Formats: sequence, structure tokens, C-alpha cells
Amino acid sequence: MVLSRQPVPPFLQLAAHPLRWQLLATLSGGDYRVREMVTLVGESQNLISYHLRLLRDGGLVRATRSSFDGRDSYYHLDLDRCTQMLAGTGTALHPALGPGPAPPPFDPTPPVAVLFVCTGNSARSVIAEALLRRHTSGRVDTVSAGTRPKPGMHPNAVRVLREEFGIDIAGRHPRHLDTLADSPFDTVITLCDKAREVCPEFDDTRWIHWSIPDPAAAGGTDEDTYPTFQATAAEIDIRIRYLLPALTTEPVIRSAR
Repeated sequence: MVLSRQPVPPFLQLAAHPLRWQLLATLSGGDYRVREMVTLVGESQNLISYHLRLLRDGGLVRATRSSFDGRDSYYHLDLDRCTQMLAGTGTALHPALGPGPAPPPFDPTPPVAVLFVCTGNSARSVIAEALLRRHTSGRVDTVSAGTRPKPGMHPNAVRVLREEFGIDIAGRHPRHLDTLADSPFDTVITLCDKAREVCPEFDDTRWIHWSIPDPAAAGGTDEDTYPTFQATAAEIDIRIRYLLPALTTEPVIRSAR
């Protein structure tokens, strides 16, 4: 009896190529532009662009236009899609290789300090700070700051954290990055393309960039932009959940800037 040939799961088809795997591994550490991946991976721009297109078409990688320089795009992993495809790959081989038990509670040893940076420190970085603190029950020393802080919190940032996550940041005020210049951090995460370009170096620090557009940039009333804040907070929440294992298991890596 000859068994029918089973199709190779899509994740394996996409990730089995050595260069595509290297690109996925690179993007697992943060968001990068094509020219930065050329430097990090050591292959030509045309070749990297070709394989990035295949990864995009397969749903593993997404691209967002830089909010600092519209001629550039940042590539990043679609983490939820990767998780779904990986789970499907295991199940296709054997039912016992499907999704396993939930990971144990996050408990970093030694303590970890994380800084989130955007321009105004009134929305994205504040949301990230609040969500990391929530996901770790305060076991991570988490702060946020801005390179050009706004006078106050954006009302929709306060609202989305309260309504979607039950977090109250009323009374919180934006902080200037300069006030943290002498503070040590294990990880610095920029969430704003402009802030990434001007953020100063921190010694012995892992750098990660998340290219997340400013939810208030489109303008309009607070009611008009609130759905964008909801989508932004949801994306940041996904990234935070996938960040946790990396905080204690990955080596210090500096972003190519």
C-alpha cells in the first residue's frame, strides 16, 4: 500500500530556505529596513528584497511605511501568524505535536529593566510601559520616555488602557528621555521611527525597534481616532507577550542604525 503524498506545511516551505530563515531570525529581534538587513545578513539588496517578498506573500512578514521617512519601510514578523503556522506544522506531522501547555509565569532572575521610547511619550511608549508592567505583574522595572515629550497624555491613550485593559494611568505625565540618561537598562525599545533615529546610545543595552505609527497622526477628533488607538494598543499587547521570553534568554543585540 502506497500512502498518499502529504503537502509540505506552508511554514516549512517558507522557512526552510537558509536565507529566509536568517531573515526571520533577524526580524525576531526587532523591525528593520532592507538596507539594514543587507548589513546584518550580508547578502545583496535584490536578493533580500526577493525573499522578503516571498515571506510577505506567505503572511509571515509585514511591512509598514516609516513615519519618519516615507521613502523607507520597516519589516517585522507577524507574530500571531507565525504562531498559528508553527502550530499547524506540528499538528500536520503528528497530533501530539500540536500546541503545548501554557508557559510558566514570567519571573526574571536577575531583575530586568526596560525602557520604551517614542517622540511624545503620550501614547505608544506609555501604552507599552503599562502593558509590560501588567503582563509581568510589576516584576520588570519598566519606564517610558519621549525625545520631545508632549505637555500631557493623549486622552485616547488613557481611555484605551482603561477600557480595554483595566489600567488607570490618570495623573501620569510625559517624561523627557534626558532625565534617564544615567539610568541603566537591559533593553531599550523604540516604538517611533523618528525617535529611533535620534535616541542616544545606552551602554551595554539590547536595542529593539518596533515601527508603530502614531495613532494620533491622522488627525480628527478623539472619537475619530479612538479605533486607531485600539488597534495600536492591540498590536503593542501582542508584541509585549512575545517579548517576555526574549528579555531573559536572548543576548544583547544592538540595532543597526
